[in-house]
Amino acid sequence: MKTKLLLLLIFALSAISPKMFGQKGIPPRENTMKTTITNFPAHMEYSSKLASGLKTAPGWTVTPAAVGLGKPRMLYLGKQGQLYVTRRDAGDVLMLTDADKDGKFENMIRVADFPGVHGITSKDNFMYLCNNNKVLRYALNEDGTLAKAADTLIKDLPSGGQHANRTMDFGPDGKLYISVGSVCNDCKESDKETAAMLQVDPKTLKRTLYASGLRNTIGFDWHPGSGEMWGLDNGGDTKGDEWPPEELNHIVMGGNYGFPFAYGKKEVDKSREDPIGNTKEGWAKLTQPSVLEFPAHSAPIAFAFFDKGPNKGDALICWHGSWNRENPSGYKVQRINFDNKGNAVGSEDFLNGFLIGNERFGRPAEL
Repeated sequence: MKTKLLLLLIFALSAISPKMFGQKGIPPRENTMKTTITNFPAHMEYSSKLASGLKTAPGWTVTPAAVGLGKPRMLYLGKQGQLYVTRRDAGDVLMLTDADKDGKFENMIRVADFPGVHGITSKDNFMYLCNNNKVLRYALNEDGTLAKAADTLIKDLPSGGQHANRTMDFGPDGKLYISVGSVCNDCKESDKETAAMLQVDPKTLKRTLYASGLRNTIGFDWHPGSGEMWGLDNGGDTKGDEWPPEELNHIVMGGNYGFPFAYGKKEVDKSREDPIGNTKEGWAKLTQPSVLEFPAHSAPIAFAFFDKGPNKGDALICWHGSWNRENPSGYKVQRINFDNKGNAVGSEDFLNGFLIGNERFGRPAEL
């Protein structure tokens, strides 16, 4: 059986008009607190030759489906096979269509304008979009386009600061979940809704703090067997090349995942002062440990489970790639392996080749 996977890659193409055509998890490392060296791999313009050098896991192939999209960010697959693409920098949403079903999108139209748009999901013939502060709801037309007018459901999400990229999705319980990153790299937040996962009742719009201590969990999803939430959190910067790790978390209601005083498996951040009324060690004891750790600064973005077929229960993660590490990390897609009890047990490369020496031609962003 052949399975197709839609993977969105950011190629950082500026001033280009849209044109369509047919490792293993690592153990915690010592917290040395040395200064991180800024090293952002140089950009190479995308070419079909470079794309042909991408390496996939056995049994899979990779084919460009659309190019020239500028700086695409998040994806949503519509009921009729349309591919919706949010573009944060352009402030719009594109709808791509593949009329002949050959895996290449021939047509594209802009279906929404929304400054800073990032997160996207859909439910009951409505499309939901979010930016830093707002969640909008659009009625879906029969052809997949969006109604011109939108309902503003939320307009007071915490200001994003350094982490303004909100993502959201509906869970198995029918509730809407929104990830809100920390305002800055390494601060104790004054607003409890930052560095957190929020749960929203779609009927009353009442917000509940579902989980806290999550510095920036852009990618999250629910295991198709257990229905439990999992997500990848971005560790802090400027603490060295090897620490703190990026971490896979089993996200539970009421869970505190450590930020900003601890990372990984309750590893205390020795560079921070103690929290008011407690110690860093005391804080860490009350937190949830990570399940798997990955190289620092790899920058996890998209995370999604295979929800059917022979790969059901495993997940994929897009590593957007480091900008501040002496030896670059990320710039690939990995598969996270789960056992038959729904526990994450390891990882392996699924798609790589975007990083060539100290140059890169793509930054995986969504799948």
